[in-house]
Amino acid sequence: MTSKTSKGRLSWWQLSLLGIGCTLGTGFFLGTSMAIHKSGPAVIIPFLLAAICTYIVYDALVKMSVANPDKGSFRTYAKQAFGKWAGFSNGWVYLISEVLIMGSQLMALGIFTKLWFPTLPLWVAASIYAALGLVVILTGMKGFENFQNIFGALKAAAIVMFIVVAVLLIIKGINNDSTTFDSLHANYEEFFSQGIKGIWLGLLYAFYAFGGTEVMGLMVIDLKNPKEAPKAGKVMLMVITIIFLMTIMLALMLVSWKDFNIEESPFITALRDYHIPFVADIFNGILIIAGFSTMVASLYAVVTILITLAEDHDAPASLAKKGKMKVPFPALLFLASGLIITIVIGFLMPEKIFEYLMTAAGLMLIYNWFFILVTYAKLMELSKWDHVKNGIGMLLIGVTVSGTLGEKTSRLGFFVSLLFIVIIGIATWIVMKRQKYDKHV
Repeated sequence: MTSKTSKGRLSWWQLSLLGIGCTLGTGFFLGTSMAIHKSGPAVIIPFLLAAICTYIVYDALVKMSVANPDKGSFRTYAKQAFGKWAGFSNGWVYLISEVLIMGSQLMALGIFTKLWFPTLPLWVAASIYAALGLVVILTGMKGFENFQNIFGALKAAAIVMFIVVAVLLIIKGINNDSTTFDSLHANYEEFFSQGIKGIWLGLLYAFYAFGGTEVMGLMVIDLKNPKEAPKAGKVMLMVITIIFLMTIMLALMLVSWKDFNIEESPFITALRDYHIPFVADIFNGILIIAGFSTMVASLYAVVTILITLAEDHDAPASLAKKGKMKVPFPALLFLASGLIITIVIGFLMPEKIFEYLMTAAGLMLIYNWFFILVTYAKLMELSKWDHVKNGIGMLLIGVTVSGTLGEKTSRLGFFVSLLFIVIIGIATWIVMKRQKYDKHV
């Protein structure tokens, strides 16, 4: 599956907009509640640290992409740095992270839908969105691009709407000496109420909100001038960080951090008690559309990565075979199987499924980020400052991973991610050994 966008047609600002579109999703719209629950009002600190690490990873990836533009991006660079085993394992780690992200997004969509249909089982809602997602996939790349353009505009509308409404409510609340000022004062007083441990535990959920920026590295090859890729990343990360921090701070100015529920978007929670006609419903509808767009993007990522792995003989070659459908049927079948497994898991343990999936997905994603930094250190000539940045990035990732061990629910997500790493490690060893044997024969 290839994009119809011609190579060398993107301006740096277009890449920035695509990065913002890929990043604004359920990880932010719902996962932020998880971060607030762990860190309290100090949640802005994990988000700042996650922004710093995201920039370091993007900077490393984009420098490799500028030096050697390749559609395989980090998979290709890992293979060049450490051999075929690295490309194989790196590709599968990223594939599984996208499958888990896809699953967490399905569960998030189900949670958003519960605002309107409280009795609707999570797995039923997830099944409906999964089926709709597959329909979008079957429309091909042109249909996908059209959907994403509409969804991107609605995501921006959701953010702008929340900021405008929140600012008006705060101004009105301060003028009327209402509970808005009380919430702001309480959150200020309890800023570090969860301590260093709260910041430590909240890091993963902040990192997860920034997931998707690595896709920009895949698109550097489409830039008119690849040397402008670093500027595109800086602008994108600056904008997305401002959006994240501004909306979180506004939400915390409206209600006490203790009122946020991990099963509800913090922006819905912040607006509910003000009883503004239709605002919460409209915002929830936009959140569903925005979440659906990131879920569909994950579906496309899974199919695309799977086809690339198949073409490189790192997955069964049959997965890349195209029939009459616009998407290879075997790859589509794999995708549908992943969706069904996710929904079955959601049916078996619906209470904590979003947090489990989110933890495992976030970990698999930053394992890939860690490997990007390791590859960068191996392939490129680094200055002293580059070595320092790389070290800071690796340290932040290490601290974030260790934070999942600090609590029972996230600890289970860590062990799930570890199980996947072990399975991929065993599969890599078997495949490499078989290939070595075939060469000798």
